[in-house]
Amino acid sequence: MKPGLLAAAALLLLPAAAEAQGDAGRERFRETYKELIETDTTLSNGDCTLASNRMKARLVAAGYPEGQFRVVVPEKFPKFGNLVGEIPGSDAKAPAILLVAHIDVVEAKREDWERDPFKLVEENGYFFARGAIDDKAMAAIFVDSLIRYREEKFKPRRTIKIALTCGEETDIVFDGVEYLLATEPQTLKAGFAINEGGKGWLDDKGAPRTFGIQVGEKVYQDFTLATSGPGGHSARPHADNPITRMSEALARVGNYHFPAMPGEAVRNFFARSAPLYPGEKGDAMRIVGAGQDDPAALDLLGKADPVWNAMIRTTCTNTQVVGGHAHNAVPQRAEANVNCRILPGTSVDTIHKALIEVVADPRITVVAADEPSPVPAPPPLTPEIMKPVEKLVAEMWPGVPVIPNISTGATDGRFLNSAGIPTYGISAIFVDPDGNGVHGLNERVRVKSLYDARQFLHRLVKTYASAK
Repeated sequence: MKPGLLAAAALLLLPAAAEAQGDAGRERFRETYKELIETDTTLSNGDCTLASNRMKARLVAAGYPEGQFRVVVPEKFPKFGNLVGEIPGSDAKAPAILLVAHIDVVEAKREDWERDPFKLVEENGYFFARGAIDDKAMAAIFVDSLIRYREEKFKPRRTIKIALTCGEETDIVFDGVEYLLATEPQTLKAGFAINEGGKGWLDDKGAPRTFGIQVGEKVYQDFTLATSGPGGHSARPHADNPITRMSEALARVGNYHFPAMPGEAVRNFFARSAPLYPGEKGDAMRIVGAGQDDPAALDLLGKADPVWNAMIRTTCTNTQVVGGHAHNAVPQRAEANVNCRILPGTSVDTIHKALIEVVADPRITVVAADEPSPVPAPPPLTPEIMKPVEKLVAEMWPGVPVIPNISTGATDGRFLNSAGIPTYGISAIFVDPDGNGVHGLNERVRVKSLYDARQFLHRLVKTYASAK
């Protein structure tokens, strides 16, 4: 480890100033979190601009100059405001650290939830609300950390930037990170970014099992399949039936498995996970983790867990189908959507061509449903990133392994990585085995998990910002 990094990492072993801060600081954080949660930021009824201004007001109230943080509001999207700003570092030549979190949330219907999704409810050791984890937890933690750094009179060596953005959940309408990279890239320019995506996992008894770091993510891409025919009366059916043809093609897509191509992060995941799985699963993990492309080991892992399968290969699955125009007519047209999650480093064009071969019917067109997403390579797993995390995890959760992984879903990290900003998912929030209802009903986070993550990220960012 570099001497500067070693000195910075020593901060992790000191008593955390925030922990000595007592309940007053925690209560203030809870109020920040509550205000952000209870500001609706859904696409249908929400207002990210209001939420951003409320978070800015808290920073200004803590003593930061009015102009140090600003809300960037796109002209055509007045409710999609993004809060940006920075704490300047003492070394202007040192690359900045970017703290990024999205403040928009997915829709939630009150009648479907047990509690009001837009009111923070604490019950049985959990906080319940839409955005309780995704992603208002990290957003509130970042705002709280900047306030604490001000109180501590902390002078970072590296500039600390913050970007609370809008649109990650609805990027087909607007995406704040994509917008900022296009209109003012210097605002987000950094040596690396900390984003959502990585999480800790609890076992079925609530004990920490693994601590995850997201290192790259799969690429989201939809493809539209379409075919047509002459139609006709259903009393006189014929062979040229678009629905039948489409059904046969979709069956071929559903039965096709792309080749296993585990990258560095996935192999690292299996190597570090192997001790947790005795027997043949652990043996297969060790083989793949050691760099071997053993067909039997890869097949076993792919069949053992759908998440592992999605980590080792590109996946495409049928998600929507539409066809026919009347109950008593041979259809004239059929369409389907195939959703693909593509391994980092594999081009969309490669998967497009593969799908055409799998469909194997020239009467069915296969086209990318929208502009292809960027396909960035995973960020590097460097000691400068990993060592501080490992030291702090060992202190806060002794014996819990730190396991890098790629995300099978999509985050704003794809835009940042494509822009040359290595982006790591480090939330430090431990979740239950069922995933805590993220994007679903009754989203929740354990109160202790949230407060622990607050401490972890506050100290981790401080260490990164002090490193040479």
